[in-house]
Amino acid sequence: MGHLTVYLVNAFTEQGKGGNPAGVVLQADGLSDAQRLAIAQSVGFSETAFVSSDSEADFALSFFTPTDEVDFCGHATLAAFSVMFEQGLITHGHYTQNTKAGRLGVTVGANGRIVMAQNLPQYIKRFDYATVAPLIGLDVSILRATQLPVEVISTGLPDIIVPVAAGHLDKIKVDQQALSDFSREHGVIGVHAFELSDASGVFTACCRNFAPLFGIPEESATGSASGALACYLNQYVYPAKSNRFVFEQGRAMGCASRITAELESDEQGVTRLLVGGMAQITGQRGLSV
Repeated sequence: MGHLTVYLVNAFTEQGKGGNPAGVVLQADGLSDAQRLAIAQSVGFSETAFVSSDSEADFALSFFTPTDEVDFCGHATLAAFSVMFEQGLITHGHYTQNTKAGRLGVTVGANGRIVMAQNLPQYIKRFDYATVAPLIGLDVSILRATQLPVEVISTGLPDIIVPVAAGHLDKIKVDQQALSDFSREHGVIGVHAFELSDASGVFTACCRNFAPLFGIPEESATGSASGALACYLNQYVYPAKSNRFVFEQGRAMGCASRITAELESDEQGVTRLLVGGMAQITGQRGLSV
């Protein structure tokens, strides 16, 4: 292919700041998986998205961490569609993307806000507090005090949703090797820990995400896990038919991000799940492949 451009994008920004960095490569049709992985390693962000043409959807997207391909990535999806909008390749409206997690809808607002549909939740399995607490360096009582379950939920990627008593989220100290081994053993991406916010504030919950198995010690905005957390909260904390949540993530990294999640549900469970936010291009890099 020769020379290509990688856009550097912060996704889920809060008033233009913070967010989670992602790489975006447009017109990636000619790239092999090995080339995509090498590019993701060179960029060094938690994920890089590759946009290709598709016969069934508007676009095909693939996602690579520095170590592996993953089926889906929320913040990199947001980054990719934001770049296409900024570059004038798409206008505001509705689009579809084919991913390894399935075909998913994406809506681009006139202001550039991206809202993406996610898969309906799979509630996979639970762990007891004593199993998970040592992985994140907290006493078991800090998890138990929430009286909420520790549960693996997937809306595209399986994450362990871990409730933490208020005031303790920033005290997490992950055992990176132990969590990596545990994630491999149980077929999960990592831990998405949260503490519920004061009801008077703008945020529903504050969150932290750790996926060391995939080369991500911590990341500042996780779209797929935010969808899973919305379903978790709908199940156990706020059981309304329709819910809108606002999550803060990345504060402990000095990189606060804002992620919105909206869902609709009926007696059978969640029927629709949308995760959205803003993104900002911060630069670009040229690479030879």
